[in-house]
Amino acid sequence: MILLNSKKRLATLLIVLIFGIIIFMLDLGTTGLVDETPPLFAAAARAMSESGDWLTPKVNGIFRFDKPPLIYWLMGFFYSLPKIEIWDSLGTLSARLPSSLGSLFLMLMIADTLFCWPQKGDKQFFTPIAGSLGFALSPLIIIWSRTAVSDALLTGTLGISLLLFWRRMASENNDKCIAAWAFLGFAILTKGPVAFVLATLTITFFLIIQKDWRSLLYKINPKKGFLITILISVPWYVLELLKEGKPFWDNFFGYHNFQRYTSVVNNHSEPIWFFLYIMILASLPFTPFLYHGIFITFREFLKSLKKSCGVPDSLYTYSLCWLSAVLIFFSISATKLPSYWLPGIPAAALLISNSFISLKNTNKTYVYLWIFNIFIFFGVSIAFFFSNIWLGSINDPEMPNLASKLLSSGIIFKAKLFFSLFTLFAIILFSLKSKNIFLYLQIVLIIGQYFLMSPIRKLADTSRQLPLRNISKLILDTREGKETLAMIGIRKPSLHYYSRQIVFYEPNTQEGLINLKERLNNDRRKNYNDEPDYQYKSLLIVIDDYSSQESHWSNINHEKLGKYGIYNLWRINKKDLNEYSEFLINNGYKSNWKNRQVEKF
Repeated sequence: MILLNSKKRLATLLIVLIFGIIIFMLDLGTTGLVDETPPLFAAAARAMSESGDWLTPKVNGIFRFDKPPLIYWLMGFFYSLPKIEIWDSLGTLSARLPSSLGSLFLMLMIADTLFCWPQKGDKQFFTPIAGSLGFALSPLIIIWSRTAVSDALLTGTLGISLLLFWRRMASENNDKCIAAWAFLGFAILTKGPVAFVLATLTITFFLIIQKDWRSLLYKINPKKGFLITILISVPWYVLELLKEGKPFWDNFFGYHNFQRYTSVVNNHSEPIWFFLYIMILASLPFTPFLYHGIFITFREFLKSLKKSCGVPDSLYTYSLCWLSAVLIFFSISATKLPSYWLPGIPAAALLISNSFISLKNTNKTYVYLWIFNIFIFFGVSIAFFFSNIWLGSINDPEMPNLASKLLSSGIIFKAKLFFSLFTLFAIILFSLKSKNIFLYLQIVLIIGQYFLMSPIRKLADTSRQLPLRNISKLILDTREGKETLAMIGIRKPSLHYYSRQIVFYEPNTQEGLINLKERLNNDRRKNYNDEPDYQYKSLLIVIDDYSSQESHWSNINHEKLGKYGIYNLWRINKKDLNEYSEFLINNGYKSNWKNRQVEKF
């Protein structure tokens, strides 16, 4: 029996692994980095790999204390592998692998936990697979797991840690809890103290409602465990603080943690109920089952208060504590971003699994939920049939012909076809009262995810990022005497990533022109492999079509070196730039670059 269970467990994890590879890994490195944030992570990681400085992240000649180093270290490890120019010509596979692997490992942990600790009422072999797919097929998880930022890695490390904590509390064995505390240390090294706060809130909420909370707390061994977490996560912070001092303290702890939480940063202000909206979007297309899962889990918890229930049957109660911790903590935060909800999605997936294992296909609730869900599927397909209404509202200056390209590429037609067939398939399965309707629909969604998302990503890359890669290559081919490089108007960090050069970013205003002139004389930067010649007679400017029409830029004498997409490459004589800058100053304009945080990364 033990051998049979071991084989089933291995087969389950193998199936989940295959699905995870399809969702998170296929075509991962075939498109360029998406501005604005991913190129900053990738550039900092690549700089670590090539410069040998693995302590301090730097981008464009500036310290980047936005996030702790684990995401940079993992990206840098892949950048350091041999023959990268062959297997990762764009550099995007190395940058995205930490995110996709973090989600893949968490997906496996969810499946393994559901397999080893089946909850009451669950007698299905497919529940671990469907439960893990509930996490992996969340629209937010799909997007961020294929994006070169730290959010998916935080979700993966923190999620694995929280599941290991519960497994230790639910286990009758005297296993040590080292792995749970180690992964918590990795989570803190991924995005800072927020990981520790979320873990503490989750475990605290759970222990409060447990009668034997002292014995459960003893099981996870917080004294020794906390020491393990500190030994993994704290040394980098201490070394960086000793090396960089106040700038690191003010930037990382002051701005990116305390200020982001207590005040609105970068205009990301949302109402306190913002994450209730995001929770709906993140669980599509099975959102009704999330709310049903929350309801029945809370009901089961109330029943458990009247009778003694073992911890092995408390996974869904623990998931509700986990979901509540993320919801409460980030709802109070002044700055709110959709990505903040990612750490709550694993808990949401577990609650959804509680919904579908508790429903019987003869139950009225089952009927109502699936009718509601089929209406959601139908609404999505209808939206694509009336795409002519909303396609016209797409107004992206970087992709001015996006609507027509979507139509001509056939992507809209494919979406109509897929969601129509998907809705029809759901109706058939519902009519047949299929026991595994969830899993069958999830498998179809995996096919659709590749069928639709792959061409969309390639179209977006061709329209947005290919012009920047081409203009970067042109810069490398035409640069003279280590000319300084500037980008005017639309700010694209990927220009620095692809050109490997220091880039001065300025707005297309009159003040931006004066700023550029002054910064060439005063703002000295050097990268690990690029130190511009600030005294050279000319400079290169990448300027978009809209900015190039501004008179104070178009009136300067310039040599047009090439154009890709909306981006133009000009060579400007510094003497001409200086003269026009003086003309603007005489007309009352002033520089403002010293009064703002220039290119704060």
